[in-house]
Amino acid sequence: MTYIRPQFRHPALPKNDLGYTSKEYEGALSTLCAGCGHDSISGSIIQACYELSIAPHRIAKLSGIGCSSKTPTYFLGNSHGFNSVHGRMPSVATGANMANRDLVYLGVSGDGDTASIGMGQFVHAIRRNLNMLYIVMNNGCYGLTKGQDSATADEGSKSKAGSVNPFQPIDLAGLALELGATFVAQSFSGDKEQLVPLIKEGLSHNGFAFINVISPCVTFNNNPGSTKSYDYVREHLEASPAPDFVPTKKEIKTRYASGTGTDIRMHDGTSIRLEKMAHDRNPYSRLEAMNALQNSRNKNEILTGLLFVQPVSDDLHQTIQSSDKPLNSLGKDVLCPGSSTLATINADLR
Repeated sequence: MTYIRPQFRHPALPKNDLGYTSKEYEGALSTLCAGCGHDSISGSIIQACYELSIAPHRIAKLSGIGCSSKTPTYFLGNSHGFNSVHGRMPSVATGANMANRDLVYLGVSGDGDTASIGMGQFVHAIRRNLNMLYIVMNNGCYGLTKGQDSATADEGSKSKAGSVNPFQPIDLAGLALELGATFVAQSFSGDKEQLVPLIKEGLSHNGFAFINVISPCVTFNNNPGSTKSYDYVREHLEASPAPDFVPTKKEIKTRYASGTGTDIRMHDGTSIRLEKMAHDRNPYSRLEAMNALQNSRNKNEILTGLLFVQPVSDDLHQTIQSSDKPLNSLGKDVLCPGSSTLATINADLR
């Protein structure tokens, strides 16, 4: 078995403004569970970067730990990449951004990587308005460690083991709005028509752009009900899975108009409600976005679309007035100005 993507592509594939086909933006074949929503997000990232005609070598992709953080292997194989430790992707992104401001920074994380161990990192990346696109692939569970509840799991939902989550979920989109993020959006992995434009907008935004993407886990659905229960087996006429077997599921997709809603049936038989933002809503009002999110939560709905954008904002480089040139391009004469300059600086500090 191989995980290397075949090199052959149709010779008539369309090209973008740089003369690249979508092949130049692909990565290795995915090893995630068949039908995983994360793969749809990877496909949307590939399409967005291709349509924006961003040279692959100008993109820096960063991640932490988790199913979501494995995905950079599956897209932008010709781009710079760094897989950091659990929850520390924002710090690595900050350091890289400070060293080379000319790259386009794309951070990929999960609900555990961001809302639990990485929460402090997430908060400060927003506070500093780091110029990057931060995507959370949110499935409400820890898929790599057999489906325990994450901090975004709904109160009252059951894990695959049957335990009921007694805690209120952390709303990452609402938190990003509260902390002052200058671009906040929410989407569903199976709604490519909505997600691709949001990713394109986020990559083009000057400042911290955040997209929370609801991404169903085909193996450990974190919704009311247990896939190990007798009722579930009877209703779905499936054998109880062996510990080393992952049943193949079909990817969940949807399509619906702005200003309307739809019910999405999950793999375990439960449903979630999606509501797409109306075209006439004001995306420049942070307060209106926060109220809209709260209203949707009260109705057990997930509001999707562009929630808020601040068109003009100062990113971290502008705030601290850093060098206009990437630090890795500065010569010795700039980095080491000489003893006389150092003496002048020391004199000013006395």
